[in-house]
Amino acid sequence: MLTKFLYLLLMLFMANLGWISDKWLGIAGHISQLWQRFAVLLPAYFITLVIAYFVEQLVMGQVWPQGWEFYTITLCLFLVFSFPGFVYRMLWK
Repeated sequence: MLTKFLYLLLMLFMANLGWISDKWLGIAGHISQLWQRFAVLLPAYFITLVIAYFVEQLVMGQVWPQGWEFYTITLCLFLVFSFPGFVYRMLWK
């Protein structure tokens, strides 16, 4: 139960990291355009998926196969989690 909440907090952190930091994942310079910000979210999403894979393997002992529905839902959830960073970067400044 606690593992799920910790993973959701990690997902929330990773989703907002691209909006808050200008130099994330070694990308030098300022990321000014909106599409570049969304392009930074894609590696963050895959990093959280890899972490989820290893956490599930550690907790459950095996990883259950997932269909495309799982990845679509988690990507949409990741985009919803990035909304506070979007508001901070695009609407408050």
